[in-house]
Parts: sequence; structure tokens; C-alpha cells
Amino acid sequence: MTSSQISGPCQAWPEDSAFIREVLDRIGDKWTVLTIGTLSTGPLRYSDLRASIPGISQRMLTQTLKHLERDGLITRTSYPEVPPRVEYDLTDLGRSLVNAVTAMAGWAATHHSEIARNRAASEQTGVGRAKAAGSVRQQAEVSAALTNR
Repeated sequence: MTSSQISGPCQAWPEDSAFIREVLDRIGDKWTVLTIGTLSTGPLRYSDLRASIPGISQRMLTQTLKHLERDGLITRTSYPEVPPRVEYDLTDLGRSLVNAVTAMAGWAATHHSEIARNRAASEQTGVGRAKAAGSVRQQAEVSAALTNR
């Protein structure tokens, strides 16, 4: 019996794979991608940041910002003014992600029509096991119809 070789990026860092998957989960999250991309133009106040990311809720933006700050990707600066002013900005580490998140967002924009077509086709034909189950069901129905003649 031949043992299978692990392929892909996970083989490069087996000891740290759990933590690396956690980091990938954070930086690959849609709200993180959009937040980092939005902050790439410079510091923004919370309200400006929220207005720049359509669809994000106050709770999700707050949670995303806290995680990004915890991971050292952004800074939060409070100014002692009335009313209080808080700005968010990318750190050097956060700026190092800008090209990657811009590329991912660009890819999504370039291919969204194709993906929408594929999703629509999938709804019509089914995919994977659902499609196979549908074929088996259809074959059974045809067989039953022929038998009842």
C-alpha cells in the first residue's frame, strides 16, 4: 500500500498549521478584506469607515476593528476633543496586506458575473451529490413510469 503525500501549503508549516489557519481565517474574512482595503487610503473615523463599507453592521465593524487591532493590523487613536474623535489606520503590518486584499477584491469584481452564472446554472442542474441523487431519482421515476405501462 502506498502512503499518500500531503500537498498544498499546509505541508510547509505542519507545526504551526492551526495558528496559521486562524490567521488566514481572520485576514480572509470579507469584512477584514473590505476594512483593510478601505483604510489603505489613509486613516478614517469610525463613521466614515462604516459609510465606506456597504452592508456592514455597527456590531460587525466594531468586532472586525477590535480583532484587527488585537492582531496589530490597525491602530486606534483617540483624540481628547469634544465631541471625542477616534481614527483607525493601518500599521506597517496591515499595509503589508493591502496588495493581497486588493487583488482578492479585484478578482471578485472581475469574476462576479461568471460566478453568478455558475450559481444560477447550479441551481438549475444541481451539483455534486445533490445532482447525482437527482439523477438516481429521475432514473427511478422513468423506470417506474415504464413499468406501469
